[in-house]
Amino acid sequence: MITTTVPQTQFVTLAIGATAQRMGISTTELFNRLKSYGLVRRLLLDCYDTLHAESIDGVVWNVQEALKNWEAKEGGQK
Repeated sequence: MITTTVPQTQFVTLAIGATAQRMGISTTELFNRLKSYGLVRRLLLDCYDTLHAESIDGVVWNVQEALKNWEAKEGGQK
């Protein structure tokens, strides 16, 4: 079982919402794409200590780049 704190959950929600808005897609679509590569855990939660100290623009950039790289590596959206 994965245990997250309230601040971590709030951060993930903010990061996904801001990134989805910047990409012009729904939060559900972005969440599903991130989840399919394990990036909710590996990027947003495991790197929480580093990412939550960045600006929202920095977080959005990191999420977009990670997703772009994973989708390119795996041959596109799942």
